[in-house]
Amino acid sequence: MLLLDEIVEQSEQAIHCRKQFRADEFFVQGHYPGQPIVPGVILCECAAQASAVLLSALVEGQGGVPVLTRIQDARFKRIVRPGDTIDIQATLNDRLANAFYLTAKVTVEGKLAARVDLSCALAETEG
Repeated sequence: MLLLDEIVEQSEQAIHCRKQFRADEFFVQGHYPGQPIVPGVILCECAAQASAVLLSALVEGQGGVPVLTRIQDARFKRIVRPGDTIDIQATLNDRLANAFYLTAKVTVEGKLAARVDLSCALAETEG
């Protein structure tokens, strides 16, 4: 389930991605009838995917893939609805061996919708 439409900008320490939500996305069906909103867990997943793209470039050739190990201090400030376009900005704050600590912000029309601190680890790949 890919939740990123485009990478707007990327550096070694940060990434800016974008996603537009459609009314036919499975996760808004029944959430809530007559008043569809994008679930907070989906916003966290968008943040995690943007973070993984950032880390993938950083660890390329190191024999592993970044996986989410912790979501901490997720805060939701604004409702996101089908039709909204979100901007996701993830920043690498620290790295300790194969552990990475990031902060991601999700905005709608320049206003904060969600903020989350994430931890990722480099998992070995098979074969």
